[in-house]
Amino acid sequence: MARTDIARRVYNHTWKLDPIVRSLLDTDFYKLLMLQMIWGMYPKVDATFTLINRTTSVRLADEIDEGELREQLDHARTLRFSKKEMIWLGGNTFYGRKQIFEPEFLAWLEGFRLPDYELSRRDGQYELSFPGPWMYTTLWEIPALAIINELRSRAAMRSFGPFALDVLYARAKAKMWAKTERLKALPGIRISDFGTRRRHSFLWQRWCVEALKEGIGEAFTGTSNVLLAMDNDLEALGTNAHELPMVFAALARSEMELREAPYKVLQDWQRYYGGNLLIVLPDTFGTAAFLRDAPDWIADWTGFRPDSAPPIEGGEKILSWWREKGKDPKQKLLIFSDGLEVETIEETYHHFRGKVRMSFGWGTNLTNDFEGCAPTETKSLDAISLVCKVSEANGRPAVKLSDNPAKATGDEKEIKRYLKIFGEKDRVEQLVKV
Repeated sequence: MARTDIARRVYNHTWKLDPIVRSLLDTDFYKLLMLQMIWGMYPKVDATFTLINRTTSVRLADEIDEGELREQLDHARTLRFSKKEMIWLGGNTFYGRKQIFEPEFLAWLEGFRLPDYELSRRDGQYELSFPGPWMYTTLWEIPALAIINELRSRAAMRSFGPFALDVLYARAKAKMWAKTERLKALPGIRISDFGTRRRHSFLWQRWCVEALKEGIGEAFTGTSNVLLAMDNDLEALGTNAHELPMVFAALARSEMELREAPYKVLQDWQRYYGGNLLIVLPDTFGTAAFLRDAPDWIADWTGFRPDSAPPIEGGEKILSWWREKGKDPKQKLLIFSDGLEVETIEETYHHFRGKVRMSFGWGTNLTNDFEGCAPTETKSLDAISLVCKVSEANGRPAVKLSDNPAKATGDEKEIKRYLKIFGEKDRVEQLVKV
């Protein structure tokens, strides 16, 4: 397959609109898995998703033109799943299972379109939100983040000529390939691409995926990006995300229901999925609280994805919990995915090798590491910590506590209420770079 000359492609912006998101499959696989459960069990729940820029020093509304942002968001709303995409979703094998998506769900998905959005500016930042039925608004998260990140990259490169762009991408390719060679030296390593949300661009993510496929061979297990999985004959990977327990907790009518929300989510998930899709994301309201109150049946699940605690520290706590429950960690799986860089992957790999099965979901530092690559000094190509989280469900505020207080989201009063219920044990503030 002929590879795109990314530098030349970026320079040749001669058309009216160069769409960033060209397919509704250009999203993370876990969104489709969660969507099927939401569609099947919670079709009447409303959920608002809201953009949050945690890198407050970057004034997005000063860097990105509002007209361009509206054009890209409006274009995404014109997209529909194509016949080819529907056939692939219905006939492909995911996680060893055929027809993971129900025919009735796929029939509904054929007519899906992204709902409207609300956009304004305040203090140099964009206030972007997506209110409406949960089974529609949930699919805005990934394309919205991809659009804003790529618009920021485009703005930063607008003044670059063709040779400056050539140098930029040559350096970025060399930097990424050097990481690939380090990973290749780790026997039995399992790496997947989790970099859709905060990628530099779609073309760059595609290049990184193709480079990993060649560079580390079978150690590259697949990508969370459904479109890239389809186009490159790769496994589409992903399970569930924080939005599920956040919504369930927001809907809770009592303190007891709130405490039980993280486990109610998993009960519902188990009704739809099994096997390697039985992965626990424990940190929405703090991993310590989750493990403290977790029912015994959760120990039978395939594994955990520790997401906001330091990987070695967080992983060891889960291993200890498994042992307390009489389970052999060597038969279990840990998926590490929080802001991973090669050094962290290497350190974590060496620490846990032989203790547990492990996999690494490599995100922003795979698909958006351009630090030091530009011919002229600029910080505008550095990745930022941008998220799109549930802010309310059925008009009730939603909260995420996280193991890292710097990643907490929600109304301050509600965060304090949640902390009284779940506690603050093992929550340690760390710098959030991406």
